[in-house]
Amino acid sequence: MTDTTHRPAPVAAQANINRYWSERADSYDAHHLKQIGNADIRAGWIDVWQRALPAPPARVLDVGTGTGHVSVLLAELGYDVVGTDLADGMLDKAREKAAALPNPPELRLGDAVAPEFPPASFDVVTNRYLLWTLRTPEVALRNWRALLRPGGLLAAVDSTWFPTGIHAPVSGDSATPLERQPGLGDLYDRDVLSLLPLAEATSIDESAAAVRAAGFTDVVVTPLTRILDLDRRYGVAEGHEVQLQFLITGRAV
Repeated sequence: MTDTTHRPAPVAAQANINRYWSERADSYDAHHLKQIGNADIRAGWIDVWQRALPAPPARVLDVGTGTGHVSVLLAELGYDVVGTDLADGMLDKAREKAAALPNPPELRLGDAVAPEFPPASFDVVTNRYLLWTLRTPEVALRNWRALLRPGGLLAAVDSTWFPTGIHAPVSGDSATPLERQPGLGDLYDRDVLSLLPLAEATSIDESAAAVRAAGFTDVVVTPLTRILDLDRRYGVAEGHEVQLQFLITGRAV
């Protein structure tokens, strides 16, 4: 369990998170480009989103867009996309890719917890690999629901990345996840982790429960077995292990 005896200010904790992802932007984007350049992997992710989302040109908000994996792909598919992130370095990479598109996503600096848009502005809210590193997910999820039109869709992809704890050895390896991903331990310290209730979730049900608690209905968790097979075949980013990912969907009312 994370030590909660001392909690840093959320602003300071988020600054650490932003710095980590900005400093990691080059290597993260290099892996993304390698993945999306693989026809099998690209087809796998297109299938995930096309099965979940209404047909384009639905209006989509991709919170925590990072280097634009979801926002760029959805824009290429014909969706009307806005992507936000607080890590400047990641957002710069997303903008580089978006610039070459005929129908680019609109990419903005913005907080995933409190997106600054009018209520009922979107048909869909998406994110990928955000829930685990999201501070106050209960607040964020309520805010996302308010941004959706009645019947609008939340579609979030994530996993239980650190079910035995971020500081615990993985699969008999003497190195911890923090040690295997350089720089993570310095910025995702125990104080920051105390603000991220899903970072060390032991089951994806914890994320699904947060979605339900925020008022979403028809919440469904779908194991992404095709993506798992692709990861086994082609490998994952350095410092990571192959593991099952999930799509969590829910409806706004």
